[in-house]
Amino acid sequence: MGYVAADIKLPGWHQGQVNKAITSLMKYVGKQQESSKDLLADEDEVFYVQLALKKMPLQPRKDKPIALPLPHPIFSPEGAQIALFVKDHKGEGHKEAKQMVAKFERKGGVAKVIGLSKLRTKYESFESKRELCKLYDLFLADERVVPSLPKLIGKSFFRKKKQPIPINITAKDFPAQVKKACAATYMFKNSGTCINIRVARSSQSAQEVSDNLHAALVQAVEHVPKKWSNVQGVYLKTADSVALPLFQTLPDAPQRINATATTPYSEPEPLSEDDEPAPAPAPAAAKAKKPAAAAAAAGAKAGAGSKAAPGKAAGGVKKAAAGSAGKVGIAGMKAKPRKG
Repeated sequence: MGYVAADIKLPGWHQGQVNKAITSLMKYVGKQQESSKDLLADEDEVFYVQLALKKMPLQPRKDKPIALPLPHPIFSPEGAQIALFVKDHKGEGHKEAKQMVAKFERKGGVAKVIGLSKLRTKYESFESKRELCKLYDLFLADERVVPSLPKLIGKSFFRKKKQPIPINITAKDFPAQVKKACAATYMFKNSGTCINIRVARSSQSAQEVSDNLHAALVQAVEHVPKKWSNVQGVYLKTADSVALPLFQTLPDAPQRINATATTPYSEPEPLSEDDEPAPAPAPAAAKAKKPAAAAAAAGAKAGAGSKAAPGKAAGGVKKAAAGSAGKVGIAGMKAKPRKG
């Protein structure tokens, strides 16, 4: 694709501001390299374009990136250090990938093939993963193992935007796939409002940086919900520099929720004495249950009393009869005359 800055115009985009930011960032990188005592400071710095969105996209994070072709590739198969992650369970993939690389290593391309078993053992510590991230410019991966890589490669790959790019290692056009992977940059969708995309290197010219930046931005906006209207700011930066503004707009005005639009609220009118509500009557079922329970209790008491009455009456009669008989006997004994 032959992208140039004038192909597609973005509302509110000023090329003059972009040129100033690119020139300032290049001067900053040059001064940093001059003042640094690090022997590796002469290496190219990667330029990132940063998109700040107005609203967070409601979508889960996806490990498979979106390819954004660039007019001036950041890396080339001949000059870049490329590593390839492959599946090596029971010898699957690892041996085949090594044979493919051996065929094309003279023409450039993949410099190192790393199996998942070695990634789990040799590069288990955080320091080893960070060193691995620094060793290579671009990481490719067999598309079958991409879902397993986020837990194995560590956070350094995500911070440096060096997540592995999926390719089909069993395809016949393996060298073409490597070249195609180097000719594009990649956009990784996340669940936040900030998106970082690699667009250029400090060794490229200002015009090449500008062309890459605009081409990546135009394509990336197509994958953003509501497209350019959802972009609040665009910035240019390196991994360690401040973010230089290229485009900024005010956030959307907050929307006021009007509760009276559908159902207006009004104060209730006070009740008069005549309209005073009467107390609520008790439920009929509750009234019926109470007399029935009382009647049942009274009936049980009466039945118990009627059973005990005959016994008490018979006992009283017997006692009364015994008492009267004793009195008669005593009186009779007193009435009999004594024999002389």
